[in-house]
Amino acid sequence: MSLDKLESRFTEKLISLQKQGVCKGHEKIITCIKPASKGFGPRYQIDGYAGRSFLRMNSNSYLGMSMHPSVIKAETEAAHQWGTSPGAVRFISGSYLPHKELESKLAEFHGRESAMLFSAAYATMMGVLPQLISEDTLVVSDELNHSCIINAMRLAQPPKKEVYAHANIPELENLLQIHSGQFKRVCVVTDGVFSMRGDHAQIDAITACCRRYEARYEEGIISVVDDSHGVGAFGASGRGTEEITGGQADILVGTLGKALGVNGGYVVARAVIIDYLRETSPFYIYSNPIAPAEAAAARAALNILDSQEGLQLLEKLRHYSIFLRTGLERLGFETLPGEHPIVPLFVRDSHQTAALAAHLFAHNILVTGLNHPVVPRGQEEIRLQISAEHTEQDLRYLLDILAGFRSASRSCN
Repeated sequence: MSLDKLESRFTEKLISLQKQGVCKGHEKIITCIKPASKGFGPRYQIDGYAGRSFLRMNSNSYLGMSMHPSVIKAETEAAHQWGTSPGAVRFISGSYLPHKELESKLAEFHGRESAMLFSAAYATMMGVLPQLISEDTLVVSDELNHSCIINAMRLAQPPKKEVYAHANIPELENLLQIHSGQFKRVCVVTDGVFSMRGDHAQIDAITACCRRYEARYEEGIISVVDDSHGVGAFGASGRGTEEITGGQADILVGTLGKALGVNGGYVVARAVIIDYLRETSPFYIYSNPIAPAEAAAARAALNILDSQEGLQLLEKLRHYSIFLRTGLERLGFETLPGEHPIVPLFVRDSHQTAALAAHLFAHNILVTGLNHPVVPRGQEEIRLQISAEHTEQDLRYLLDILAGFRSASRSCN
């Protein structure tokens, strides 16, 4: 069989990934979620680790919406009414009332004219960015942008791509200046919150820079922001990096699968942009949408976020984010300032990062260790992610275990 000839090559590739330290290996299968008790948040049980319950510090469910009774109720009721699948793509009888209601709510929430759902946030960026790039478009990207942006640029095959140093606005401005008159259109694309570090783009400065130079390009400059880690987790009302910075991108991509706790991705923009994308984006045209029940659940989560309860959850999240950062600094660990629930713990050494991740796992704490080449050499880290489901007791337990590792490391040295 033809696969016999490829098997050895694939095996070599897997071995290479293992040697680089980037092989993800076997997935840990969650078999049970134990509810919060005795001052601690939920605990997770994993297949193959009988009798152990884990504190989960690597979840994108920032507000705990996936377990919120109102969100579960909304999805359950909608599943009974609409079934478990749309059974078709959007333009072939796959558009249901919950899809349109959610899109209207998302547009209103972000202060845009229109919104459009995709099957996932990754698919959203892959489906949106190439449709904005012509054979005469310069694309300018932050060096720490997410994989979905990088692969969307590869798919688009722009005639020219430039990458500016992370969050370096003067360098972005210089690129827009030196390419003036060479292209009809520019697309400036960035993450809102950067997933590895929890820091954020200065959207206000980026859009101001675009305005200063757009007259030099016949078709102007488009700003595109993927704020999947920002929406619902950042800003006083959860409107993400735009709220924090006071800027507004031309096109904003978000997700339903992180703070909103459901599934799917979306884009918001002016109505004509969304109309154009509905007619041209293959990731939208040829893929089934999220289930109507998921759309109903996401709308319920969005309604909670946009309420007094949501404000309280966001305040709790900010408090815990500051609490953990302060605790890490007190122990002598390096982190970044901020209020976002992604809290990086910089180790800056691959072996030590792996050792710390193993130490935390041995003490029933799930974290994500990031080593080179996933992050640049010297920026190896443990990425900690806070949820409103956590409690202070959870964070104190985490800090106690980290203190033990710190003490043991000093003793060895």
